[in-house]
Amino acid sequence: MTRAKKIFWVLLVIAIIGIAIVPIVTIQANKHTYKKRVANYLIAEKGYEKENIESIEGKWGIKLPTYYVIVTFKNETYVEYVYFAHDNDIFQFNYKITEEGQQMGIKEEDLINYNPRY
Repeated sequence: MTRAKKIFWVLLVIAIIGIAIVPIVTIQANKHTYKKRVANYLIAEKGYEKENIESIEGKWGIKLPTYYVIVTFKNETYVEYVYFAHDNDIFQFNYKITEEGQQMGIKEEDLINYNPRY
């Protein structure tokens, strides 16, 4: 194999690896960015203490919106709140009561941290 062919194949492999890795890195970076924005929003604007937040997880989905964040609070571990953080607008969009919460008979009116936008 000539030197030019070797260089071509090496560059081709590098390009294919790059095409595969870039979307994965971009998705992970965006999930982290959205997670951080929602965390800052909850603490700085909504007055939550960091200790009162059980978990914050950035998510990527195929449906719109592509990026969203799931937040669980320590005082309501049986509810997962969905937040959007697009452009300059951050808001709680929805919630999901876990199976454990449903078995406990938790209803929307029982939710402590539910703060719908509209």
